[in-house]
Amino acid sequence: MSAAGLTSKLRRARLRASGAAVERARKLLGIYLDTADQHRVPRDELLRSMADGVPAVRIGGAELEAQAGDPEGIAARAACRAGCAFCCILAGEDGAVISQAEARQLHAALAPLAGAASGRDWHPRACPALDPETRTCRAYAARPMICRSYLSTDAEACEAVSKGLPAEGPGVLSAQSVYLACLAFARALLGRDAVASYGLARVAEGALAEESAETSLAAARHKPRVLEDELKRLSGATPRR
Repeated sequence: MSAAGLTSKLRRARLRASGAAVERARKLLGIYLDTADQHRVPRDELLRSMADGVPAVRIGGAELEAQAGDPEGIAARAACRAGCAFCCILAGEDGAVISQAEARQLHAALAPLAGAASGRDWHPRACPALDPETRTCRAYAARPMICRSYLSTDAEACEAVSKGLPAEGPGVLSAQSVYLACLAFARALLGRDAVASYGLARVAEGALAEESAETSLAAARHKPRVLEDELKRLSGATPRR
């Protein structure tokens, strides 16, 4: 299917989730596809990048940059700092939903550290990418969108949340919902099995255990509804701007 054909299909596509972030993603992904058409991006190259989640990462990243740079936005009041790693204590077995492009980038960043101590030497639910001594991310430049978009205005609240206690302060910028919606739209356009999502924790753990990228990604690959459920969960929350 051509870029023009994908754009036409995108207009009609429906996701299980709805809301402002979903429609924002539809609009921005449409612009992305129109631009690819204007620049005559080869069809196979475009489809491969969409399957990998590249457009979703780029669009989400641009949204995040705009939100993070807003002097009146929530990011201007962030209390985040190096070594304050309570946000890296992961909820659930997977920790986070990431795209194939992010999974490969994360694995490549951690593979040189194969055999090193895991972040779980500091806390049993910590992200393996965390340095257990300094409590800083060893894959910071390659960290996925969820890590980039999560912030807090209260560091003490992050510690409370990591213990399962309710607290005001931590949250996810709406750029994350736009990113997930772009990934979900790509799946709607290409087919349910064509666009996979992966568990962040398993990819990081595999890289430190000297697994190949293919082995780690195969073990970390989600069932299709995981992405759909995560998008629906975030879309139902009040987004931070």
